[in-house]
Amino acid sequence: MQFVDYVKIYVKAGRGGRGCVSFRREKYVPRGGPDGGDGGRGGHVIVRATSQLNTLLDQKYHYEYRAEKGEHGKGKKMHGRDGEDLIIPVPVGTVVKDAETGEVLADLDKEGMEVLVARGGRGGLGNAHFATPVRQAPRYAQSGEDGEERHLILELKLLADVGLIGLPNAGKSTLISVVSSARPKIADYPFTTLVPNLGVVKMEGLSSFVIADIPGLIEGAHRGAGLGFQFLRHVERTNLLLHLIDVSVNATGDPVDNYEKINLELSRYSEDLLKKPQIVVATKIDIADRLRLDRLRSYCENYKVDFFPISAVTGLGVKELMIYVARRYEESRYKDRQ
Repeated sequence: MQFVDYVKIYVKAGRGGRGCVSFRREKYVPRGGPDGGDGGRGGHVIVRATSQLNTLLDQKYHYEYRAEKGEHGKGKKMHGRDGEDLIIPVPVGTVVKDAETGEVLADLDKEGMEVLVARGGRGGLGNAHFATPVRQAPRYAQSGEDGEERHLILELKLLADVGLIGLPNAGKSTLISVVSSARPKIADYPFTTLVPNLGVVKMEGLSSFVIADIPGLIEGAHRGAGLGFQFLRHVERTNLLLHLIDVSVNATGDPVDNYEKINLELSRYSEDLLKKPQIVVATKIDIADRLRLDRLRSYCENYKVDFFPISAVTGLGVKELMIYVARRYEESRYKDRQ
């Protein structure tokens, strides 16, 4: 399935029905008077979160949404039926924004949450409302009001507890395939991962947690370079970041420079991202360049950054890392409950 996490749509609520101009006419009621009923309300447009979806693919190919109009009023003071509300289902984790102002209308981060994005037009009053002692036979009624309309931006942010970040080919896809049932594409070239991947990590005796493999970031990602700009939003919801850095003999660039480049991109996108706790993970230590590994370890010790060397291929250090992550996750959940 194609992964779509950003779309723009147009919504229009239903127009209210017209009020009715009618007079009671019965054989033995010579002056029955006005009896025109009111028009029905136009249907609202509502965006609702559901766990049955995990992408905005439907909205990508269905740009325009219009709710049903209200029915017109009828004689004998019969009101028109209200227009049916239009429900737009979106994945849990979708942020709904006004496209013109950028205002966030709702952050639908729980199952069943919903937001009314366009209100249906009010139905017009029938002529029965306008009768007075002076004007006993009004021959007019109100028209229904137009429903609201607006352009919306739907932005999906994955709901993950732990995010994997790092340069392309740092080993993120390999790690998530080893510790969970996720099966991302793995190959020895940049930008293998074109969409975020989610996996559930289960450790015996510890809480399970959701881990997200964020596609590779590169320098300039906050300006749109590479793929990172498209997916930085998914990092925002995570509680903990695993920063993977390749220390193998085939790696390019200085490991500390690579670490600082990615953190710079995070800060330029949002200062809040740098406030998230990070664990530095040196990857591919089965074919490590000893100087690279020692330099990164020394840097982390100097700045008191958690450091774990691993090899996802051989499994070396992976279990210890996941146990530590699970415990950190449990601690964060305990703090949130206090």
